Amino acid sequence: MVPFVRDRLHRMLAGDNRGVVIGLRRMGTRRRLCKSKRSRLGTICRYLKGNEIRMRYDEYLAKGYPIASGVIEGACRSYVKDRMERSGMRWTRDGAQAMLDVRSEYLNGSWETFQQHRIEAETERLYPNRTVLRGLDWPLAV
Repeated sequence: MVPFVRDRLHRMLAGDNRGVVIGLRRMGTRRRLCKSKRSRLGTICRYLKGNEIRMRYDEYLAKGYPIASGVIEGACRSYVKDRMERSGMRWTRDGAQAMLDVRSEYLNGSWETFQQHRIEAETERLYPNRTVLRGLDWPLAV
């Protein structure tokens, strides 16, 4: 890796995104880049500035989060693709979202809690007045 790039990378990993963008713009001005290079540099700087909120690498690394796309892509493959792209399957957007919601519950280890909630919600929907007679003393006909 070129030392210039390595330096910017280390600064961004340390949380100095703003300083990197300022430095790149300053460098572009000082070097009097031609129009096409200045335009490309502007695009890069706008991208970095526009995505600054998602590029808090110092915080992510401190919390142990992965910042490489390979880890994320692998998780997406196992979470989405392996389930949704089986032979003959076709999904509407709503159906796919519902399946991914259920899959999330299962993969997160919340399946039993989810099922209990679903049963309670469905019982409430089907039998909204089930508790009206509770507590009343009904004498049996003799």
